[in-house]
Amino acid sequence: MAEEIFKIKNLQDFEHKALEVFRFQAENNLVYRKFIQYLGIKSAEVQTLSAIPFLPISFFKSHQILSSNAEPAIVFSSSGTTGTVNSFHPVIDIDLYRQSFQQAFYKFYGDIAEYNLLALLPSYAEREGSSLIYMVDDLISKSRPDSNYFLYNHQELADKLCQLQKEKQKVILIGVTYALLDFIETYQFQFPELIVIETGGMKGKRKEIVREELHEILCRGFGVPKIHSEYGMTELLSQAYSKGDGIFKCPPWMKVIIRDTNDPFQYLSANKTGGINVIDLANLYSCSFIATQDLGRLHEWDRFEVLGRFDDSDIRGCNLLVQ
Repeated sequence: MAEEIFKIKNLQDFEHKALEVFRFQAENNLVYRKFIQYLGIKSAEVQTLSAIPFLPISFFKSHQILSSNAEPAIVFSSSGTTGTVNSFHPVIDIDLYRQSFQQAFYKFYGDIAEYNLLALLPSYAEREGSSLIYMVDDLISKSRPDSNYFLYNHQELADKLCQLQKEKQKVILIGVTYALLDFIETYQFQFPELIVIETGGMKGKRKEIVREELHEILCRGFGVPKIHSEYGMTELLSQAYSKGDGIFKCPPWMKVIIRDTNDPFQYLSANKTGGINVIDLANLYSCSFIATQDLGRLHEWDRFEVLGRFDDSDIRGCNLLVQ
């Protein structure tokens, strides 16, 4: 089953595989199975994507979400903030995660070996259990020799960006939002070829601002036409990417559905705001059907936008900006 996830080519393939994964997890995931039973749903009668129940993401704070009896290869944890309860995601098959982020990166950006990957991720790099750091570690290992992490050594990062621009090399700078803002308060660039990927999250370091204002500030600071974004979280093994304007697109094995905020079993059409449900088929040995605490809306051609978070949800390291 696992090897077929990354061979999905169209919506028909996705729906077929999603229903197969649902049946597997409804049988083998104790927490998800009980959740389905409490809803009064018979898994054998679920025949469409819209009939699949989505597990609230908060279950990752209080339960071990596994669709296997095997020992986890690694346990990822959310960053959170002081006073919040972190989520934990035990991962049985780490190769599924590697395949997911490697193939997604290739789909959106091409061969990582062509890039210098510079990472400004202080809050993530200073703790254990970050799935983002696991991904960036792997991508850095496969990228060009000047790739590296930069914690608070902003002068070194500025010098490296200047060097790589002069050498006309391809560069991606991935950074947590507050750290990118801190950096450009001191250093300004005109580097239109630079790809800046913000991962979201002020982490209590700065006041939250709307995405349009944030991206305008970052565009001016780095001298780039657009700011890219990554949408991922501890509970998922896949990421969606935006190449500008906050409009995200999923890889073929991931899909976003928008639920009605007043009725979680009703789904909304394009351009209507609601809660974001994610189907992540790479989450094979966890739960692939997750109701997040993010608000968003679908656009045409299966693209989506993240508009903020529910008022009563915890502030997360990956939280995006309320508009």
